Amino acid sequence: TVTALASPEKQATLVERGADHVMGRDAAFPPKAFSAAIDVVGGAGFQRIIEALIPGGRYATSGAIAGPLVELDLRTLYLNDITLFGCTFTPAEVFSRLVGMVNDGRIRPLVSRTYPLEEIHAAQADFMSKKYPGKLVLIPPRD
Repeated sequence: TVTALASPEKQATLVERGADHVMGRDAAFPPKAFSAAIDVVGGAGFQRIIEALIPGGRYATSGAIAGPLVELDLRTLYLNDITLFGCTFTPAEVFSRLVGMVNDGRIRPLVSRTYPLEEIHAAQADFMSKKYPGKLVLIPPRD
């Protein structure tokens, strides 16, 4: 079962992409309900997500758009044997396989908008608006 957290305007897209359930990021999570969490937002919701993990649960992060500093009651971590993962480094061979999966259609990333590189300021403004559920992609010139 996949439960996604998103703002109301992004929830339908997540259901279309395969989420079984969608909740608002500020919703009350059921205690000890999830075996794993992948969080690209960070910020104030961190402790609540940790508390929603079952004993032996796993938390992975690869972003902090809501803020890089979080509070954590260490007892929640060690008394429940929670494992934390930071996920940004990908070895070249893994990245190459990932690109191959995208190219042959096994993985379909959600691209919300593309911009020519010279529109980087518009892309950044759209990114900060948080209104797009997918990736915003800059296209470099071809010359």
